[in-house]
Amino acid sequence: MGIYNEKTENKLNDLLEKAYDAQKGFKKVAEHVDSSSLKSFFSDKARERSNHINELTSALRKKGMDVTDNDGSTTGSLHRTWIDVKAFFSMDDDESMLEEVRNGEKAAMEDYEDALEDCEVDNSIRDILIKQKNEIQASYNKADYLEDIH
Repeated sequence: MGIYNEKTENKLNDLLEKAYDAQKGFKKVAEHVDSSSLKSFFSDKARERSNHINELTSALRKKGMDVTDNDGSTTGSLHRTWIDVKAFFSMDDDESMLEEVRNGEKAAMEDYEDALEDCEVDNSIRDILIKQKNEIQASYNKADYLEDIH
């Protein structure tokens, strides 16, 4: 067994897998919006998620945890396909894509909250999870705001 129990390691690896999905999702959404400010917002969010992946992976490996190398999930891939389909049929791509991002960010916040409640991790990992959850909350708030003005 690794440094953490199996349940904790599975949840942390799941967070990383979902972060890969989010990173790819933000890139996909950026392809479908017309607004240059939204393209920039989504590209920034993709970079932020990449930083989350690198930061958490590095910290967990330093602790001796076996981090699963992956490139996202099948569910995430299906969701990105759904984004393509939704964009194709949507009359307002920008608003539609912001709605998808808001939904994804809300789910991510719930995943982080679940990990923070259920995982037995040391303070350094907990601090990383809290910081990343707060950044996702800020992203959710901004997407909500952007949806209101677009």
